[in-house]
Amino acid sequence: MAAMVERLRHTCVVVPASSTLERVALIARAQARRVAHAGLIRDLMAEQVAALESLIDPGEQGRTGLGWVRDWSEAPTAANLKAIVERLARVRSIEVEPDRARRIHAARYAVIARVAGIVTAQALRRMERRRRLATLVAAAIELEAALTDAALVMVEKMVGSLFRRADRTRSERLLGEARLLKDTARAHVRLGRLLIDAHSSGRDPSHAIGDRIGWDQLERSVRFAEQLTRGSEDGLDEVVQRYPEVRRFAPTLLAAFTFRAVRAGDPLLGAVNALQRMYRDGRSVLPKRVPTAFLRPRWRKVVFPSGGVIDRRAYEVAVIVHLRERLASGSVWVDGSRAYRTLDDYLLPQAAYTTMRDEGGLGLAVSSHFADWLGERRATLVRRMGEVERAAATGKLVDVVIAGGELIVSPLRRAVPDKGEELKTKLYALLPRVRVTDLLVEVAAWSGFADGFVHARSGEPAADLAALMGAILADATNLGLGRMAESSRGLTLARLRWTAEWHVRDETYLSALASIVDAHNAHPLGRVWGSGELSSSDGQFFRAGGRGEARADVNARYGSEPGVLFYTHVTDRFTPFHTKVIAANAGEAAHVIDGLLNHESELVIREHATDTAGAVDHVFGFCHLLGFRFAPRIRDLNERRLYGLAPLDPWPTLRPLVAGPVNVRAIEENWDETLRLASSIRAGTVSASAMLKKLAGYPRQNPVARSLREIGRVERTLFMLDWLDDPEQRRRTGSILNKGEARNALARAIFFNRLGELRDRTLENQRHRASGLTLVTAAIALWNTVYLDRAVRHLRSTGADVPDELLSHVAPLGWEHIGLTGDYLWSEIEKPGGRFRPLRTTTADRRA
Repeated sequence: MAAMVERLRHTCVVVPASSTLERVALIARAQARRVAHAGLIRDLMAEQVAALESLIDPGEQGRTGLGWVRDWSEAPTAANLKAIVERLARVRSIEVEPDRARRIHAARYAVIARVAGIVTAQALRRMERRRRLATLVAAAIELEAALTDAALVMVEKMVGSLFRRADRTRSERLLGEARLLKDTARAHVRLGRLLIDAHSSGRDPSHAIGDRIGWDQLERSVRFAEQLTRGSEDGLDEVVQRYPEVRRFAPTLLAAFTFRAVRAGDPLLGAVNALQRMYRDGRSVLPKRVPTAFLRPRWRKVVFPSGGVIDRRAYEVAVIVHLRERLASGSVWVDGSRAYRTLDDYLLPQAAYTTMRDEGGLGLAVSSHFADWLGERRATLVRRMGEVERAAATGKLVDVVIAGGELIVSPLRRAVPDKGEELKTKLYALLPRVRVTDLLVEVAAWSGFADGFVHARSGEPAADLAALMGAILADATNLGLGRMAESSRGLTLARLRWTAEWHVRDETYLSALASIVDAHNAHPLGRVWGSGELSSSDGQFFRAGGRGEARADVNARYGSEPGVLFYTHVTDRFTPFHTKVIAANAGEAAHVIDGLLNHESELVIREHATDTAGAVDHVFGFCHLLGFRFAPRIRDLNERRLYGLAPLDPWPTLRPLVAGPVNVRAIEENWDETLRLASSIRAGTVSASAMLKKLAGYPRQNPVARSLREIGRVERTLFMLDWLDDPEQRRRTGSILNKGEARNALARAIFFNRLGELRDRTLENQRHRASGLTLVTAAIALWNTVYLDRAVRHLRSTGADVPDELLSHVAPLGWEHIGLTGDYLWSEIEKPGGRFRPLRTTTADRRA
């Protein structure tokens, strides 16, 4: 509306009444929709129209084709892969070209595609024909891409599971053989002693062996030793032994997809074609000549166990394993996939990047000229090395000892003063008791976060506030919509489902969270906890159970039960501002950058901390290029080495800690491509986690990955020097990480239903659980902050001394005064008489 008024004024047209403008806007929007619908369905063949319409026709059992295609299991099994491929074949048979999406504006297509993923077949049948067909076209395009990616993700998980089970089998075998190995070692010690004695005395050793050991016993012992040493040391023999598992899904995988590679005549694709033909013809013998140049050295020993004869089973497994690795790196891709594309497809187009670079618009924190960057970092590194060298040589490093090439950093003592705990108890005793339902409504009134949950099609905020809050709380408490309806007075399951389907999505959760974060960050009390420019991130493990167990992973760090991680970013003011679901066995480092860039709040993060799991050189490199100071707590700091920029100065005290010079040439040769990668991440064309995963998947280190690692070594060295020289840096990192752990404790208390286990079988539902939990913890932090501020002002008004130094130890994360359980009375929301609830200032209030 504002844009229309501005346009009319600019063209000197008298602005009509607002009702007239509203009607004009509605007419224009309707016309735009009709034009978009017509563009999507233009030139559809009669057969395509019939196939699309058939998707929403109820079958004999009342289930539509669309409902069947949308419903698949993400549990990684050969049967589920086959089911996905069957659904993909149904969608492909309609022959809707993905390029149809480019016929209309991207934003308009996104709206239609979003609706296509939500709307029911029954609702589609009621739509006007043109709109119905356009929605079905978008559904076909999106489902083909989603099913393709789901199948490839499933294969990646199955191959990963193959290696994990093989490792477990090998470990169990070695444990079982431990006693026999000891007996064999004893027998061979006896044999060795006999041979030595016979050599010393000049006797024939064969008589001694026959008399003392026995040739039969010796033969059994040698045969057993041969069996122990026959297998490969890296466990690939155990992987090949699981060949039947690979054979159950490999034919389905290779028959369903077309694989591409940059290099013409890629030997891996030749091997894939050979297996495709063998599976298609129903043969169990490889062609006489098959490509083997793609095999890594360790696999060659397994594929060629005896000279030049190929072990067919080992070859089939090797092809699938290598294919999975190449797909992960992007050096092999699949037609129709969005997650498995060529590496270059993820980056800014070369022409666009060149223009942005020449105009100084890359949005990076470094010069686009390599010589400028190198000169500045070399000067900084030499200066800091010299300063820390002098401090170390004179014993002026606080709680740090460098002696005999060893580095010892004394841990900081974490201490909350007794008066800080007393103040916390006194303040929280003043806070009013509140039900979580009332708390959410109150925070929504302050922050407007509910307006972020817009309708998928109209873009309007949710009209049913109670149903919206119920859906959010169902995610946050792990209750689910069904049990939320049972536990709520005044809410039905139908209302909850409709609101969740049309208003609750990843992007609306992100928008709503940003509103709470901005409101919390603007509150004046936040200054006592930090500047709001520092943050930390960490993964919190949640067990999986029921249907959710099938798609979860096991990480020995968290025990033997499967689960996932909610990876959350938190500010130094205790506010969570980003979360995502990652596999329990995934590296956390790859996800550090995502949260720093992909939040919608007004936060300006300048320094970020993680624990050791996030402290890898590539993250140091990315943070430097993107303008973030990376300040992790590195547990194995004494095992990390410093790097210099040649030529190296003597630095006698630090020299034992220096591994050598950084490979400057690797950076210089790939400087432009490294900046293109970083600027692509800054522009949002690709996530840092996706690129780090792909770069790590290369068989040989990618040149850009090598450049990024070397940049990271420079930045890690500078950070380590600061860590040794500045105890305040150590305290600051420890403090922000402790705040993240405190937030995790609140999250655990909220996520209490179903024993705190994730039982959702889809990643989308798990993401909603994580997002709901993060939003409610942020809402509690804001609510507590508002009332803690009122409690502080009350105490100070009575003459009590409440210094900010003590107040900084009182986190806004308490929940004892919040009713998290029981019935949810959405029809009986208690709104405060004024803007705020009264504090519990009397003894009777505190007992209530």
